[in-house]
Amino acid sequence: MSDKPRVAFFDFSSCEGCQLQVINLEEALLDVLALVDIVEFREAMKESSEEYDIAIIEGSITRPMDVERIKKIRERASILIAMGACAYLGGIQRMGNKWTPEENKEEVYARHPGSETTKGDDNPFFEQPRHRAVDEIVKVDAVIPGCPIDSDEFAKVLVALLTGKKLPIPDYPVCVECKKNENICQFEIGGFCMGPVARAGCGAPCPTHGGECEACRGYVDHPHSQAHDEVLKKYGLTAEQIMNRKTMYTYRYIEEARGE
Repeated sequence: MSDKPRVAFFDFSSCEGCQLQVINLEEALLDVLALVDIVEFREAMKESSEEYDIAIIEGSITRPMDVERIKKIRERASILIAMGACAYLGGIQRMGNKWTPEENKEEVYARHPGSETTKGDDNPFFEQPRHRAVDEIVKVDAVIPGCPIDSDEFAKVLVALLTGKKLPIPDYPVCVECKKNENICQFEIGGFCMGPVARAGCGAPCPTHGGECEACRGYVDHPHSQAHDEVLKKYGLTAEQIMNRKTMYTYRYIEEARGE
């Protein structure tokens, strides 16, 4: 019997892209396997186990059956990690919380032939209309942000947890990484960007390749004080204006501000 920590991966409401990023570690995955035994990982193996030390969760919690499942996983795990924007923030799907279940069903299914058999109230798919992050249901010991996660950051977080070191998750805005990459600010070319309040650590790939940061890694811990003051002042913006501008990944913060 190996004395290495046993790791199990579990997926809820998500595209499972973060788990694919773990597989994308390729040869570096061998270094991870030197430290742990993976006992359940549906994307990569058929075996499963109810005995594990570390549970790594991808996906938002949506249905009552998901709530019960994550609670059981938490009971068995010594360490539980929320991996990716869906588990950490509730994901893109959390925007569906803006509307009622009936409105969502009508928008998604009403225009399609045969939808009358899909929309029924007895369909278990519609048991629970609200998407929530994992830490809104159970205690989370560590978070790996992003959509998808960064493979190298995953490995660093896992090693930090196993060795008792500080988690390598930055708490400064993406603007810092944009400046390192010598990017032209999106505001300068007529765009809009969440960079001044978004958590860095990704290397700013979206602005670097002409896109806008959508804050898929969430906000820095204190956006009011740690947002890039120079950018905000230059363009006459406040942290609140930026945070309320886009909600693709960050609708959780709006719900929390409203007390929902």
